[in-house]
Amino acid sequence: MSLDNKPVYTGGCQCGAVRFRVEGALGDGSVCHCRMCQKASGNFYLPLVSVRGARLEWTRGKPATFRSSNHVKRGFCSKCGTPLAFTAPDGTALTIGAFDHPEEIAPVIQWGTEAKLPYVDAVPALPEEETMADLGEAPYLADLVSYQHPDHDTETWPLKEQK
Repeated sequence: MSLDNKPVYTGGCQCGAVRFRVEGALGDGSVCHCRMCQKASGNFYLPLVSVRGARLEWTRGKPATFRSSNHVKRGFCSKCGTPLAFTAPDGTALTIGAFDHPEEIAPVIQWGTEAKLPYVDAVPALPEEETMADLGEAPYLADLVSYQHPDHDTETWPLKEQK
């Protein structure tokens, strides 16, 4: 929480070149299945949350943008490609997965369902495994070192030993 009791959220891209801070209440989280969001995220759908009622500040770097339609710009990290923002005439939404604590932002509605992939609803019923369960097929996991930015703000990035 900030000093004036407004909620504060932070986040950024995978490599740490772009970071943000949101002060104030977020709008409703959503999942968009439209084809543009599928392509922009390289995924089945794109989870977003509106920040139009809050104060958004880019605290490290700024996202590059791609104009995906006559009304929408999509922000992403130009270094690692992480999708970060969706900006339309009515405001900006950020990708939920880019927040440091995405578990705090649950979607409450789905949009663009005309393009929803036919198998998406069955994904939760698929068998589940922990990452390390694949060690036999992917032995590189045993000594994997992540260069991903941590889920909190850092004074500098990347760390010197990671270059």
